[in-house]
Amino acid sequence: MEPAFKPLDGVRVVEMSHMILGPSCGMFLSFLGAEVIKVEPPEGDKTRDLTGMGRGFFPTFNRGKKSVTLDLKSDAGRAALDKLLKTADVFVENFRDVSLAKMGFAPEMLREKYPRLVVASCKGFLHGPYKERTALDEVVQMMTGMAYMTGPTGRPLRIGSSANDIMAGLFGALSVLAALFERDKDGKGRAVRVGLFENCLLLVAQHMVQFDIEGREAPPMPERDFSWPVYDIFETVSGRQIFVGAVTEGQWGILCRILELQELLDHPDLQSRMAQIDAREWTVPIFAKAIAKRDFDELAVAFEETGIPFSPIARPAEMYDDPHVNRPGGLITTTMADGTTFRAPGLPVEIDGQSFTCHGEYLADIGADSTEVLTELGLSEEEIAAARGASKGEAA
Repeated sequence: MEPAFKPLDGVRVVEMSHMILGPSCGMFLSFLGAEVIKVEPPEGDKTRDLTGMGRGFFPTFNRGKKSVTLDLKSDAGRAALDKLLKTADVFVENFRDVSLAKMGFAPEMLREKYPRLVVASCKGFLHGPYKERTALDEVVQMMTGMAYMTGPTGRPLRIGSSANDIMAGLFGALSVLAALFERDKDGKGRAVRVGLFENCLLLVAQHMVQFDIEGREAPPMPERDFSWPVYDIFETVSGRQIFVGAVTEGQWGILCRILELQELLDHPDLQSRMAQIDAREWTVPIFAKAIAKRDFDELAVAFEETGIPFSPIARPAEMYDDPHVNRPGGLITTTMADGTTFRAPGLPVEIDGQSFTCHGEYLADIGADSTEVLTELGLSEEEIAAARGASKGEAA
């Protein structure tokens, strides 16, 4: 069996961030083999205590990291972080610029002290008029037009995951890799800044460009002008929903034959893709009527065999029962500090045919690695206690 793919083995990342953007950046680097040391305040990252839809934030994006608690309000805590950064290759942070500067850890300060350090700052905005604004995933979706495009007219709607945070974290990790690659040539670190707003802007770029070229605004996705003859959600005989697409003339023909709609195949006004698109108003109800007479499983087999794009309308919880999700390497089982486990996807790539199954198997408790990491830096027990401050009773 091939050895585990760990291109960042030997790279030390110090991560000081919370919520999703910064932690996802650190997680991606960890999955690539880096040692990621998460620095938390004495009481632990507040994201650990989120409930409701925030319950999955911390466990999902902090898999495979070490945890060190430091009281950065104290001289001892800041001195310990300084010693830790001396051993680091990368520093990932998402503090406000002014807060980081007050502590003495602004990117320009760090680069002066540690010329080889790559500083990855995960922020709401890049440099510009909005640089100091507070940003959240939902805020930038509203600002950029993403929410406008997702919901129907007059009802802007955020997309159903923290996709901006995760993708911005991925851009952060990508930039870190590029900076490390460059450092191998010239020995110099870089200050990387990732903007949540700019990330979301890229996600709506196709709609911006359409307007710039045509002078016409795209309507929200629920009201979009279709580029395909069939691209819709239908109901089968049992009431189960199914998405079906026919985006080429060949797929149109196959779909008509499966559904025994010879009249559409023979219709003189439906002999080109553009004609089929223009006729959607009266053809889609015919497809809907035909699909409503058929069983979901029967259609699924026929569509898969003939290459028709289709999908059930699934919920995230149902992914645990999906056979493809449960293929070898599809899910990583992570053990939490109390011994309970959860399953989550790893990186959505394969290397030499192998998934990333050897990273992220544990989730560290608050400060679980403090003593080990700080002792390696040469701190005494007394210095470690002073650096950590009043903590939350974790095992160190």
